[in-house]
Order: sequence, then C-alpha cells, then structure tokens
Amino acid sequence: MTVIAIGLNHRSAPLSVLEQMTLSTEALPKALVEITNCESVNEAMVLSTCNRTEVYVHAERFHDAYREVRDALAVVAGVDPDFFADHLYVHYHDEAIEHLFAVAAGLDSVVLGEHEILGQLRRSWETARTEGATGTLLNPLLQHAIGAGKRVRTDTAIGRRTASISHAAVSLVRERLGDLTGKRVLLIGAGEVGAGVATALSKSEDLSITVINRTEERAVDIAHIIGARVRPFEQLAEAVTEVDVIISATGAPGMVLAAETVAAAVQRRSGRLLILDVAVPRDVDPGVLALDQVDLLVLSDLQAFANRGIEERQKEAVAARRVLETEISRYRATTTAEEVEPLLGSMHRWAEAVRIGQVHHYRNQLDELTPEQAEAVQALTKAVVNKLLHEPSVRLRSAAGSRRGDRLAESVRELFDLS
Repeated sequence: MTVIAIGLNHRSAPLSVLEQMTLSTEALPKALVEITNCESVNEAMVLSTCNRTEVYVHAERFHDAYREVRDALAVVAGVDPDFFADHLYVHYHDEAIEHLFAVAAGLDSVVLGEHEILGQLRRSWETARTEGATGTLLNPLLQHAIGAGKRVRTDTAIGRRTASISHAAVSLVRERLGDLTGKRVLLIGAGEVGAGVATALSKSEDLSITVINRTEERAVDIAHIIGARVRPFEQLAEAVTEVDVIISATGAPGMVLAAETVAAAVQRRSGRLLILDVAVPRDVDPGVLALDQVDLLVLSDLQAFANRGIEERQKEAVAARRVLETEISRYRATTTAEEVEPLLGSMHRWAEAVRIGQVHHYRNQLDELTPEQAEAVQALTKAVVNKLLHEPSVRLRSAAGSRRGDRLAESVRELFDLS
C-alpha cells in the first residue's frame, strides 16, 4: 500500500502561484483523467480550494508518481512545471495519511480548526468516485479521514471559536468598521464561501445585503434564505457605487472587479469603501490599492486576523491531534487487518503453485514410486511449504494494524511479486 500526497498550499506557495494552480470544480474531472492516466498511478483524488491544491494517489513507484502527477497538474493548470515545482510538498505513506487526517480536521487551514474544508474534502472525494478514480485503497482512507474530521469537531472545541473562513471574513470587516449597523454590503459570488459569508452577514441586524453572481439563480437562492437583494452581474459597476463594503468570493479564473470600475465608482460616491477579496484566484485588481477612499484587504490580511489569539486554539489543536492519533491507529488496524488474510492467501497459493510445479518437473523420477510413496512425497512437500510459511504468516497477523504490519505486508508483496 503506497499513498502519496503531492500539493501546495497557503504556506508553501505565494498567492500569485497558488491562484494559478487553483482548479475549478469543472476542471476536477479533467485533472483526474490526466492523473489516473499516469503509468504509475492506480487511484487519485484531487482537493482544490482557495488555500490548497493537493493530489492524493495510490501509486506503484514514488519518484515516477511525483514526476507524473506534477506534469499532469501543469497540463490542467496550463503552466510550465517549473512555475510551481519548487513550492510543492510531498508526503509518502504514513506522512501522507497523517497529512490527510490533519487537513480533514482543519489543522492545516488558514483559519485553524475551520470546518469548511471537511465539506470540500467530501465533495472532492465524491467527484473522484463518480469519475472512477478512487478504489479499494483511497476510498477507505478518505472515509476514515472524513470521519476523523467529524470526530475532532465533536470531541474538541477547536472549531467553536473560529467556525470558518467565511465567519472570519465578516468578523474582520466588522472590526475594521467598528459596527455593521446600517451598512450596505455587496457580496460578489454565491459559491460555497459566498454562501458562508452570506450566512454570517445575515446574523447582523439592520444590514442591507446585495448579492451578485454570474449565475443569477444561485444568487437568488442565497438571497431568499437571508432576505437579501439580488442584482444581475451586468450591473456590478453600478452596484459598487451604492455600497459601503464589498466582499468578493467567486471562483472565477480571472479578475472580476477591475481597478477602473472601482475608480469610476469612487467618483460617484461619498465616504470610504472597504473591499475584502477572499477569492483564489484574486477577484479584485490589485491596482485598487492606489485609489484614495478605498481600503483593500486580501487573504493574507484575513489569515493575520484569524491567527490572533491562536495560542488558545493551539491548545485545542493538541486535543484534536490526540483524537487524530486514535483515529489513524483505528484506520491502520482496520485496513491492515482486512488486507492480511487475502495477502496470506495469495502467498500460500503462490507457494502451492511452486510446489506443484516442482513435483511436476520431477514426474519422471516419481513415476516409479508406489502410490503410497507418491502420496508421501506430496505430504512431505506440503509440510515443508507450510513450515516455511508458518512464521511469516504468524508475524504478519500479529503485526496487523501497525506501521510495522504495513511494512511487512508491503515487503511480502514485493518479495513474492503479489498483486
């Protein structure tokens, strides 16, 4: 069993690289096809959010898998591998499993303990299953990881103070403005993050919210839930002139709000305009920073805000990691134990085939034996095979569910060339 995690995130890559490597929901099937077509890859799952793009694979060979997955990502993202290769991290087997569980628990997120990643992971797995990209190894692994993420949120308080990136975004805006009462807010984007922002905004009283999205039906759905107004995407420039705050969280591949649009709006409105861009790739043209009367906040500002008071959340992270250790051990015990008996069966069938082949090879000499003697030869050769395989079988069974058991099982597969 060889699991490899290859990816980049908000810590390993600058925003300019991360936004180029972020894959839309529509691009995931193509990415899965590219990766599973790699010679060394048996199974794959791609997780791409505003903070990370990661590939989890079941692979035959580590170095070949790394090179092939890297090149496949380059094809899907439309960039040269050298553009992002230096920012990639790679986790192999035990480290890959531990990394996935940490991601599911929100321990590797911009906002420590945020819960949105669990839903994103679940949907990425569902896409991979639909595309036939995951199988007998990754499916149980992902199922256990998602279950572990749920248990962390149930058994610890890590997510109770910082629910999500969406809530952190609204909290940051509220801190900057002092109070949201009477403010007019424009929300651009009605995807997962946009919906989360809308829900967080709806908890503020006396607040006017306008939602704009390229697909207007999704904006209508969100607006209906929170009592907001909807405007067509074509009226974005006009809407900018009418609000005090803009939160942009689309999944668009390019800029949504140009500096020229904001500059024109500034000329037609009074008061300062606060813009928070939490999208990856960025929605708002960085040229907005040069405009008077406009304050632009981006993902790094949100991260810095969310990490205030992180000491308290890190105490909860210790408890979360204890939960993960238990869940990872349970996963190993379950999966390794399930693999041992089929593996032992394969090993014994291989040995029996060798025994029968050798007996057949010496059939001319054995033809002169009496039936009783021939039966004794069969019994003797079977006994020798069973004796030779007894100790390896006992050790495999006793080590099942441990890291040592994983290593022994992998060695048996390689030594006896068992699939």
